[in-house]
Amino acid sequence: MKRNRLIIQYKRENGETGYKMVSFEIDVIAKHTGGLAPTILYFYDNLDVTEDVRAIRFGLEPPSSYIDDYEQFQKLLYKKEQRAINDLYDTISIRPKNMSTTKQILWSFGVLLLMTIPLLVAIILK
Repeated sequence: MKRNRLIIQYKRENGETGYKMVSFEIDVIAKHTGGLAPTILYFYDNLDVTEDVRAIRFGLEPPSSYIDDYEQFQKLLYKKEQRAINDLYDTISIRPKNMSTTKQILWSFGVLLLMTIPLLVAIILK
């Protein structure tokens, strides 16, 4: 196995060598640097471990075959990724926050109506 800062080796009760994740305290940040998809960065103890996460996920061996607690780690990381992406889109969205669902729907229709006014004017003037 290739050296990875997120995986530690340990001895199981039966004497075999096993691998497990160092910690589940990984911070996930999503950034929009252009293009369609956001860039997701992973940090552990203020160190960028993005390449380590990618090495685990995209290695030749499936990580669940040799890392004992990988499934639990993957579930937690997935939740953090979704939260980071939602936070990113909330920051760049023009949708108003702190409104009830009804007010947000009315606001969306208002924006749609506002966007169609130039189209209606162009049709009427033609």
